[in-house]
Amino acid sequence: MKWIEFCTRRPVAISMLTFAVLLFGMVSQSRLELTLLPDLSYPTLTIRTELPGAAPEEIETLLSKPIEEAVGIIRNVRQVRSVSLAERSDVTLEFNWGTAMDFAVLDVREKLDALELPKESQRPIVLRFDPSQDPIMRYGLALKAGGGEARRTADEAALKRLRRIAEDLVQKPLEGVDGVAAVKIAGGLEDEVQVLVDLGKLAQFQLTTEQVEERLRAENANISGGRVEQGASSYLVRTLNQFKSLDEIRETILVARAERSIYLRDVAEVRAGFKEREAIIRVDGHEAVEISMYKEGDGNTVSIVDRIKARVGQFGRQLPPDVEMKPLYDQSVFIRQAIDEVVYAAIEGGLLAILILYLFLRNAWTTAIVAIAIPISVVATFNVMYGAGLSLNIMSLGGIALAIGMLVDDTIVVLENIHRAHERGLPLAEAAVTGASQVAGAVTASTLTTVAVFFPMVFVEGIAGQLFADQALVVTGALIFSLVVSLTLVPMMASRAARARPVVPANAVVGDRGRLRRRLSQTRYAAFESLPALLLWPFVQLFRVIGLALGLLLRPLAAVWQRAFAALERRYVPLLDWSLDHRLPVLLTATLLFGLALFTLPRIGVELIPPFNQGEFRAEVQLPPGAPLERTDAALQEVARKLDANDEVSAWLAASYTVAGTGNRLDANPETGGENFGTVNIVLKPEAFSNEGALIAELSRHLDVLPGASYRYARPALFTLKTPLEIEIAGYDLDQLERISESLRRRLLASERFTEVETTLVPGHPEIQVLFDQERAAQLGLDTAVLAARVAGVVRGSVATRFRIGDREIDVLVRGAERQRANLDDIRNLVVNPDSPQPVRLSSIADVRLQSGPSEIRRVDQQRVIIVSANLAYGNLGEGIGEIEVMLAQTPLPSGLSTRIAGQSEEMEVSFRSLTLALALAIFLVYLVMASQFESLVHPFVILFTIPLAAIGAIFALYLTGSVINVVALIGMIVLAGIVVKNGIVLIDLVNRLRAEGQALRPAMIEAGRSRLRPIVMTTLTTVLGLLPMALSGAEGAEVRQPMAITVIGGLLVSTLLTLVVIPVVYTLVQRDADAVDSPAPEPLP
Repeated sequence: MKWIEFCTRRPVAISMLTFAVLLFGMVSQSRLELTLLPDLSYPTLTIRTELPGAAPEEIETLLSKPIEEAVGIIRNVRQVRSVSLAERSDVTLEFNWGTAMDFAVLDVREKLDALELPKESQRPIVLRFDPSQDPIMRYGLALKAGGGEARRTADEAALKRLRRIAEDLVQKPLEGVDGVAAVKIAGGLEDEVQVLVDLGKLAQFQLTTEQVEERLRAENANISGGRVEQGASSYLVRTLNQFKSLDEIRETILVARAERSIYLRDVAEVRAGFKEREAIIRVDGHEAVEISMYKEGDGNTVSIVDRIKARVGQFGRQLPPDVEMKPLYDQSVFIRQAIDEVVYAAIEGGLLAILILYLFLRNAWTTAIVAIAIPISVVATFNVMYGAGLSLNIMSLGGIALAIGMLVDDTIVVLENIHRAHERGLPLAEAAVTGASQVAGAVTASTLTTVAVFFPMVFVEGIAGQLFADQALVVTGALIFSLVVSLTLVPMMASRAARARPVVPANAVVGDRGRLRRRLSQTRYAAFESLPALLLWPFVQLFRVIGLALGLLLRPLAAVWQRAFAALERRYVPLLDWSLDHRLPVLLTATLLFGLALFTLPRIGVELIPPFNQGEFRAEVQLPPGAPLERTDAALQEVARKLDANDEVSAWLAASYTVAGTGNRLDANPETGGENFGTVNIVLKPEAFSNEGALIAELSRHLDVLPGASYRYARPALFTLKTPLEIEIAGYDLDQLERISESLRRRLLASERFTEVETTLVPGHPEIQVLFDQERAAQLGLDTAVLAARVAGVVRGSVATRFRIGDREIDVLVRGAERQRANLDDIRNLVVNPDSPQPVRLSSIADVRLQSGPSEIRRVDQQRVIIVSANLAYGNLGEGIGEIEVMLAQTPLPSGLSTRIAGQSEEMEVSFRSLTLALALAIFLVYLVMASQFESLVHPFVILFTIPLAAIGAIFALYLTGSVINVVALIGMIVLAGIVVKNGIVLIDLVNRLRAEGQALRPAMIEAGRSRLRPIVMTTLTTVLGLLPMALSGAEGAEVRQPMAITVIGGLLVSTLLTLVVIPVVYTLVQRDADAVDSPAPEPLP
């Protein structure tokens, strides 16, 4: 072919083009972002709206339902979920992958602007992330070691100081980091000016708390008064009336009367205090302030963490010398380690593939030509990744690792044919062109069969589609580049292998002009060829020494390998001859193996995606409702001290810290995630990752003795996935929903298969409910809405204004005195109309009682649901789903209620269905390519028998290694369908060629088997050994790579062994007339 001839004649041009591709590839690689996986979390937006004083049922009616109806019609919305909490509504929108989130935000804001919500509610806030996701990074701000007991207890002044440092020096700079969605501070004490009103004195002067708030708000203001021109000067007029001290606040005049003015100090105590604590953070037993960073929903974790660290390095020097900022959690560490492990596995696999090539070829130069296809194809693929906007993740890099063993396949075939052409007497340059041209069509078709399996990826939905897309593009790019290398660079290098140094032609002109021309030619040769060779001579000699040393080391191994392969060749031909005489037993054996594999298949578990062992987990502890924050802190500290007292356990820990209260949970419900909630956070040393199970058992032993406590374990969420098993019970009657959900919860708890069984409908904290008698209130001329706000203002308080100190603003909270709101009787005795001469107590117009209401109301796609969730104690997801289906079938449902199994099982069903369709389409496309290549409908059908043979090996490999079937294993099966047919193509193509040359069917089949045994075994082993490090790896992130590697290795090995016997048998069966031949392939493999 002309381009192959061009390549052999223009080696410098081809070399420069190769260097250019490599240069751009390295630049592209340096700009690729690092991520653990392709984005598996649906793009999300959360609309957060607050309505002070509203219960969950009111929040649902007034906020959640109207917002759901307004935004549910936005384009590309996949699902609408809402959680109605006390005083807050969170409506989360899940969008389809690929949605332009900037435009989605604009669409959401447009719908919200047209929505009419209660005037008492705050303006909805649109968060570009899911609040239920874990932060990507946490720091602990604490006093430095050496403070002794003072450091452990940290008095109020120290905790206030830590909180101020966190807010002023840490939070503000970090909020400006690109990609950071929110910075949450927890722990410490937050400054607050408290105005504690004496309700009796307030009633004495006939004033209300609302009047106190209004006066404080009015007096604390700086107002611009315009401009005054006087002569040539211009002056700004400003009224400066902001509070400068607490005394000024105390001297605020509430009302001026004829007899006297009423000051704030007359009816209230004004003091500097701190807000009610929401969390107590302890790092290594010492109180600290926790700073948590959340990323935007579509942000890159590693890049954002790098920017956070850079910003921390900038302001870290400004921290006081006695304060330290200690990293508690860094999600990027695990991601980097997982990426590094994939890179190491790919390098190891490449080296093993090259070793196999050398053992077969036993020629350093030939091995180098074949091996050079690997780095060139890989680096060139980085250009494709950068252009497509992909990242370096364990799936894209796993695609490179998968392709490494296959990148040499085309090169091996091309070089072998060049060698055969050279042996027939052709000069090396001509043999390179002829040999490469003869197999160009065949290797192209062979590569296209592998590439074709990736086209159906456009039909793959769900998580499988996200995982498959990156890998498909990377493998496709790498294989196409390897094909280009095998048909351009390889023939060029092969043609130069033994080329002699250029000399001056013998018929050159002699004479002065001829000698001058010859001298110029020699000078030009020395300048442009000898000088570079001289500069490279030391490196060449070094490589020769290394090659000689490696040759000496590998020579014994190569000799053993050659003897072993020679023995295999001697035994294979008689085996093939016997198989052709006993076709029925061979086919029955293959069918029996396939049936045994199908019988084994149901015994292999199924799951969506393997869980990650990150070396970090947390125990989420829930004490009985009503437990105060201090009690929760004491319980967690007791557990932490017991762990520290165990020398063996403490040796495993890299860090541990406890969070009592809401902590950094942006989705926390103050009812269920409040003072009685806490976490024990554990970070293991890398060498102790395998001890995670033992540590969990030890921690559970200590948690079990906490009175009335429940707990569950969780790991940091690298991406948003639902609980493995979720039962959604939909309906509108909360009582019926609660009854059915509780029944299912008890049945799940009774089964040993399920653990961490929870329901979203749990009773909230004991609450004091005020039920107004509206008729009685109306008779007294009272407005119940005003009364409800007044009760809330006394009990909870209201921020009237903000007190400025420097550039800091502190809330000024107006609230009833503590002694007048301490218990139920105090609430009943509240005077609800202190501005009236006829006082009315709350108990006279309302029923004030203790009650427990729902803590939250969840809705999915505009319907109330209660979700019963569970994890698996043992077994696999498929078995768990089967058991739940039986439970649901045995549970009678009242009219108006419905159930469905959701969670990961729902996503798994979508992904498995899509992958099954993709596999069928991949097989069909492979058939189309082969039919086009062979110009036959029968021969491709014969080759497709390699796919069920590969399934035998894949199923047994998964079963014997204890692996389960998940989306990664199914992706491996699809890839396998494109790989295994290459061996059949190589074999059948040569059979057709030999038969076209006149050989009979049986001799042609035996000769083809003998001739193609070496390249088939060689390409199989390079692929298998290229994947072997990935299959054997036990390092970070290996869980998600191993199923694919195991599937491909098992399927390829078994398929290769059976292909060499079964395919010849099937071919002779379908070839009814031994003398008739199908149309041979236009460019058969040699």
